[in-house]
Amino acid sequence: MEIAIIADDNKKELMAQFCIAYCGILSKHHLCATHTTGRYISDATGLEIETYMPGYSGGTEQINSRISYNEIDLVFYFRSTDHAKDPSEAEQDLFRLCDVNNVPLATNIATAEVLVTALEAGSFDWREFINPRSAYNQRKKALR
Repeated sequence: MEIAIIADDNKKELMAQFCIAYCGILSKHHLCATHTTGRYISDATGLEIETYMPGYSGGTEQINSRISYNEIDLVFYFRSTDHAKDPSEAEQDLFRLCDVNNVPLATNIATAEVLVTALEAGSFDWREFINPRSAYNQRKKALR
């Protein structure tokens, strides 16, 4: 599975703790993240994470692009709960694209724990059939 990880500045520590707790599950999948979040998690866990630009410099848009092409299967985005901060256009696009492409999205640790345990149980295997980059679809393409 392709898993995208994003965390606002005041949630990076919580995201790192989440990834430490579920490192065994996450290590079985391809992870990508915005730059600072990815480095923070990688340093804390040793997980291999493909990093994009920082979120404020276009990293969220890079992840949005991958969601648009149905290349992301699951998103963990721990966002700020500060009432003074309105969602940016890129964040709003992220929410919309996840809805349009049926990509599960966790915006808090409670939902993330439900999704990561479902991931381990195989509950997201249906994503293999609709993700064009999945091993299933690559084999299907090779047989044509």
